[in-house]
Amino acid sequence: MSTTDGGELRIGMVGYAFMGAAHSQAWRTVNRAFDLPLRVRMTAICGRDEANVAAAADRLGWESAMTDWRELVARDDIDVIDVCTPGDSHAEITLAALAAGKHVLCEKPLANTVEEASAMVTAAAFARGSGIRSLCGFNYRRVPAVALMRELIAAGRLGTIRHIRAAYLQDWIVDPQFPLVWRLQKDRAGSGALGDIGAHIVDLTQYVTGQRITGVSALTETFVRERPLPSVSSGLAAAASEADGELATGRVTVDDAALFTARLDGGAVATYEATRFATGRKNALRVEVNGAHGSLAFDLERLNELEFYDATRPGPEQGFTRILVTEPEHPYVAAWWPPGHILGYEHSFTHQMRDFVQAIADGTDPAPSFEDALQVQRVLDAVLRSAGSDSAWTGVDPVLTTA
Repeated sequence: MSTTDGGELRIGMVGYAFMGAAHSQAWRTVNRAFDLPLRVRMTAICGRDEANVAAAADRLGWESAMTDWRELVARDDIDVIDVCTPGDSHAEITLAALAAGKHVLCEKPLANTVEEASAMVTAAAFARGSGIRSLCGFNYRRVPAVALMRELIAAGRLGTIRHIRAAYLQDWIVDPQFPLVWRLQKDRAGSGALGDIGAHIVDLTQYVTGQRITGVSALTETFVRERPLPSVSSGLAAAASEADGELATGRVTVDDAALFTARLDGGAVATYEATRFATGRKNALRVEVNGAHGSLAFDLERLNELEFYDATRPGPEQGFTRILVTEPEHPYVAAWWPPGHILGYEHSFTHQMRDFVQAIADGTDPAPSFEDALQVQRVLDAVLRSAGSDSAWTGVDPVLTTA
């Protein structure tokens, strides 16, 4: 069983690309921003390429580098395993880490399939009996404006929730010559825009409203079905991969875009759109919630702001109010700068680590739990099943919480 040593929480991270860099920045920063009962120690980072992972360790602030995650999990001087790999390895690494008595932070989506995610939930529930904690990394929950949005809805400021609309728009694969990276392969990623960015808005809308999706009607589309192989596009193996003067390509096996309508268990209806083909949109996430007494809207491109419409105000005073979420009374903000000094994307990860470390120290279960992440996984699965059956209405099985 994992234990802390002298008030330290010793971290071992698997993966060092985009998410690995974001998580590293958060681990470096969390004790400097927040007064926590445990001090994080960035003990080891793991990746398959020896030279690259050694360079990443030096650049990102890790004490050591490894190439075998199994050896990392087996180390006695590691308390937490942070999983920042593609989805096809989430289950294997997480199950091994929990069995070894390590706390686990696993990036979203939890796994590539409902079956894998269910196995992870079962393992996490068993490990919980020995004081082992697990968390799925839906970092946007920790944006202060989003956390404030949840607080206002929970306080009843919107009244009965009627409409939810959410969109996550990107454009990074619009070019048909963009290579066939792992995110475009079903066996590595599980799904495309749906799991990569759609998972975020599914989790976010359920988090802020306290309601869960019960059924969906969906469609998906793949606009570019063949792409150059990564080695070809980088020029590393062009001579070996050319045939009859044409560069080798591979088939895209995931969705480029996913759209669906949904019903939630509190009576709200919702629309969702996730695409990586919204030309001109780089990382545009927007959520709006309409209730009987008002509305709230959040836009990630203005992540320090929250729009609030209070329908209970006298008619001449009504209108959307811009709340600048930088006051010390706002969630997480007191640890940072004076009012008006804005925060950024990276702070959401620092806040995530803060909550995870505090939960481990307190012996409490952090959120979102693996059960929460399994429920998101079941929504993603229902979307794909609906899209594969001419948008037929498809129910989402509930997740029974395990004690």
